[in-house]
Amino acid sequence: MIGCVWLLMVIVAFICALCTGNMEKLSESALDGADRAVELVISMGGVMCLWTGIMKIADRGGITKAVSKLLSPLLSRIMPDYDTDSPAMKAVGANITANMLGLGNAATPFGLAAMREMQKQNSSPSFPNKSMIMFVVINTASLQLIPTTVAALRQAAGSTAPYEVLPHIWVTSVLTLVSGIVLAKIFERVRAV
Repeated sequence: MIGCVWLLMVIVAFICALCTGNMEKLSESALDGADRAVELVISMGGVMCLWTGIMKIADRGGITKAVSKLLSPLLSRIMPDYDTDSPAMKAVGANITANMLGLGNAATPFGLAAMREMQKQNSSPSFPNKSMIMFVVINTASLQLIPTTVAALRQAAGSTAPYEVLPHIWVTSVLTLVSGIVLAKIFERVRAV
């Protein structure tokens, strides 16, 4: 689907440039955008490698397990379909830890592992259970304490204080997470009726 959207945007841009006589500007913009995209990927690559490595060390050092244990009373209330010591909940804890550090790329493998483990214990494999839906909500909203990806983007764009957005991100992360959980619980009850 996203490929179709991009194709449509390219076609519209081409038609508009053709109709307005700006084909040269379109060509320049396309080449300039490609150059900047490569620069951005390279500049972010180092930061992402650093934090992904730190996340691996945290996982092997037991930090993700400790965070999972710390969050288990809360997670067992909002995801009651799984035991707190289950492999699914350990993967959920690792995913939440990575998201809290703002490591969306590092969180993805943990999220996929959590869903695989949840699916193994799902009583009706054709449909996600309430806990699986709640995990998707939590993962999507993702409370971020240290938004490393955002900071890397800001630094790559020339910001002298890439972490100055922290308070704003904390507030929006908490509001988004709480809203998502509340709405998921409301829809759970509506669906049960």
